[in-house]
Amino acid sequence: ILFVFPVPIIPSYLYSIKHEKNATEIHPTKPNVVSTMTDNFESIFSYYDNSTMLTGNESDKTQPRELHHTQTEQMIVNVTPSPSDCPKEDKDLLNENVQVGLLFASKATVQLITNPFIGPLTNRIGYQIPLFAGFCIMFVSTIMFAFSGSYALLFIARSLQGVGSSCSSVAGMGMLASVYTDDEERGNAMGIALGGLAMGVLVGPPFGSVMYEFVGKSSPFLVLAALALLDGAVQLFVLQPSRAQAESQKGTPLLTLLKDPYIIIAAGSICFANMAIAMLEPALPIWMMETMCSKKWQLG
Repeated sequence: ILFVFPVPIIPSYLYSIKHEKNATEIHPTKPNVVSTMTDNFESIFSYYDNSTMLTGNESDKTQPRELHHTQTEQMIVNVTPSPSDCPKEDKDLLNENVQVGLLFASKATVQLITNPFIGPLTNRIGYQIPLFAGFCIMFVSTIMFAFSGSYALLFIARSLQGVGSSCSSVAGMGMLASVYTDDEERGNAMGIALGGLAMGVLVGPPFGSVMYEFVGKSSPFLVLAALALLDGAVQLFVLQPSRAQAESQKGTPLLTLLKDPYIIIAAGSICFANMAIAMLEPALPIWMMETMCSKKWQLG
């Protein structure tokens, strides 16, 4: 849930930040409407077509022209921003594709770099401490998401999710493999664990978009931060990650594993299976906003 629920939120939120910034850069000033009563004329300014109408006697021909010239020079047209639910042909939205793609890819990039180091670490100190450390990192990143107001902070929060995901996934799967030594039991246990992953991917986007639309941007992050605290309490109670417990077997070197054809096939299968989802995540919400005028809750 933590990794997929920002997907429908981030594109809309980044667009709203840029759109509000561009709107505030235009400082509309109220026209200095001089409603003067001379001896023969009274000026009436029309906000509809930005024109000045003079009523009264036309005995003095110079004053109306001067007054009309003064009014048109002082008029500044107010630009009203378009609603964010239907940003058709908006340059801010078109330029957002690369930013959103890089933001989502930062988590996977950091996880790709971190994963090879977490494996040997769990072999030395056990699975409990890395698993709990992953929870702590994901809790911090979720709080950062809740209160971040800039792209840079969102990028850092997403990158931290990669570290937390690496600790949780590698340590979690390693712990299952060490506890369930029988092949059949191990397969069933990992299937149930990965079913939890699928459940989170299913629940995350609708939960995030509905909360973002009807409660606010920070609300889904705060709810998940509270659930993460509950998860941390369960880990402390069950796993008790207080001290390092090295594994009895020595870990296989990384180069040896990379030469194993079964590992290469499994890694390639996982890579291509996730590639389709990864291409949809940054592109689909923006495309829906631009072509369908989708509401925020519909993006999830």
